[in-house]
Amino acid sequence: MLYAAFPPAEARRLARRFELHPTPKHGSWLNMDELELSVLERQCLARRLPRREAVATAAAAWEAARNAAHA
Repeated sequence: MLYAAFPPAEARRLARRFELHPTPKHGSWLNMDELELSVLERQCLARRLPRREAVATAAAAWEAARNAAHA
């Protein structure tokens, strides 16, 4: 696709900048991430936190508890 839009040298330079990763055809990995973010929001971030540092601390504590519970 790059070779159709750019001269060969430029297309090769651009192609070297990309790293391709195979992903599921129907995006099941995205659904899993969205579910986990939803759980984070409901269990940890549903309250008002005063600063960004407090959010990071609360999220780290939540993550540690989830990992310890093998959730």
